[in-house]
Amino acid sequence: MPEGDTVWNTARVLQRALAGARLTGSDFRVPQLAATDLTGWTVRESASRGKHLLLRLTAPTGRDAAASRRDWTLHSHLRMDGAWRAYAPGERWAGRPAHLIRVVLRSPGAVAVGYHLHELALIPTAEEESLLGHLGPDLLGPDWDPDEAVRRLAAHPDQSIGEALLDQRNLAGVGNLYKCEVLFLRGVSPWTPVGAVPDLAGTVALAQRLLAANRGRWTQSTTGVLRRGGTSYVYGRRAQPCRRCGTAIRKDELGDRVTYWCPVCQPECERRGTSTNP
Repeated sequence: MPEGDTVWNTARVLQRALAGARLTGSDFRVPQLAATDLTGWTVRESASRGKHLLLRLTAPTGRDAAASRRDWTLHSHLRMDGAWRAYAPGERWAGRPAHLIRVVLRSPGAVAVGYHLHELALIPTAEEESLLGHLGPDLLGPDWDPDEAVRRLAAHPDQSIGEALLDQRNLAGVGNLYKCEVLFLRGVSPWTPVGAVPDLAGTVALAQRLLAANRGRWTQSTTGVLRRGGTSYVYGRRAQPCRRCGTAIRKDELGDRVTYWCPVCQPECERRGTSTNP
């Protein structure tokens, strides 16, 4: 699941594979960048901001595309199904089917392949905020500010806490998995209005701790268990017994996402227009 920790890990993979390298070729397979050639460009760094991935580049002096600017950013968003993979030159690309490839970046030491990427754009680095300025504090970034995250959440007291945690304008990096797990651990129903959450700061702090704990590994675990089937408390566990009380975990819709919760450990508030699917 490409949530904030997955994107952070992906940025580190590209950093190790490409940082400092001069590109020997590029192949964009999206209409808006089909004619773009990054041959000769240098990769300065790979970074993440919430669920956004930023590959920062320096264009060669004198290139038409960089006549007025030399620092550019290749921006991509993984959403639910995007991924980057790094391969050794000559290695078989086995990450995803070939028809999902959106970009290939070649260097002397590695080949980076982007699959099913969204919002792929090449912009001047100085203009990154035009794409990212709406985001709240990044749970895994140097700008992490829990007080600001709480302030943004509290500004919409009538919104359900489940939807508020997914809103990247409040805090950047939480996805559906962490939303479900944080609220279970806090004993809060996903439908609780933000203004009724007893300890909003504690909820924010827990979200940051869970994401930070999964940096550097691809198995996302909120339980401390890494074996298959033991990594979550409620997420993906519909009809299975709650690890605390034994009640069957439920699954329902919240906005445009599904949510998982324990009806005993997370007492429900009134919900309108929803159905309960045990």
